[in-house]
Amino acid sequence: MSKLPEVLTIGQVAERSGVPHTALRFYEERGLIASERTAGNQRRYARSVLRRLAFIRTAQRVGLSLEDVHAALATLPDNRTPTKSDWSRLSTSWQTELDARIDALRRLRDRLTSCIGCGCLSLRSCFLHNFEDEQAVDGPGAPKLKPVIEGGT
Repeated sequence: MSKLPEVLTIGQVAERSGVPHTALRFYEERGLIASERTAGNQRRYARSVLRRLAFIRTAQRVGLSLEDVHAALATLPDNRTPTKSDWSRLSTSWQTELDARIDALRRLRDRLTSCIGCGCLSLRSCFLHNFEDEQAVDGPGAPKLKPVIEGGT
């Protein structure tokens, strides 16, 4: 297997990282990755962008928004590529938020058998959106599903 060059084309980065070229351009527009341009205006990426892309994709898989990822990458000096210790430090700071999301999803899962979905009907047993039949004052039916112009909420 041949060694990757130090500078990669967008096609090489897409092939090696598994990130579509459209996403690479999107990430670049958002300041998550950077490229240099040739005299012919073609993008060239440092090989280190592959690790940065792996960081971005992994962070997304654990539920982080691109805004969160951007903020995390901005804490690195000179926009350098994240290291293992960077990931450890940053992922620790996200654990509280992720634990809260996991807890909320578990509660939702555990209540699904008694929930009819969005909780928009006037039911006394909905713990999610209509606790103690609060929406009865909005009238019969499913007020959350009605357009606002028709009295929906």
